Amino acid sequence: MTFHHIGIATKDIDETLVYIKKVYKNIDTISEVIYDKLQDASLCMVTLKDGINIELVSGNQVNGYTKKRISLYHTCWEVDNINEAIKLQVDSGAFLVSEPKEAILFDNRRVAFVYSDIGLVELLEK
Repeated sequence: MTFHHIGIATKDIDETLVYIKKVYKNIDTISEVIYDKLQDASLCMVTLKDGINIELVSGNQVNGYTKKRISLYHTCWEVDNINEAIKLQVDSGAFLVSEPKEAILFDNRRVAFVYSDIGLVELLEK
């Protein structure tokens, strides 16, 4: 597993981008805001010059977080085989939250979510 990004829950991606642009002077790229119907969320990826990725997530998937003013949503780990990674997580005490499905933000690579001792984890297949 390789760390890929941190997911941030936000009520409004555009407002959060204004903040990010003011505070983080080392921005390399900002993707377009897209809606992924399979994830039922609007998404935007901010990549810093040092390679750190910050995914901004808004919509139904994160409404519970934003209502409680919780921003940290998930960590994402890139894996060689998503089914093996899910099995390892579940065998280690996590439970599957979302079955593997294509993710438009990641060129339709499959993602799955598990809830573990370190919180919500997204698994992104290479």
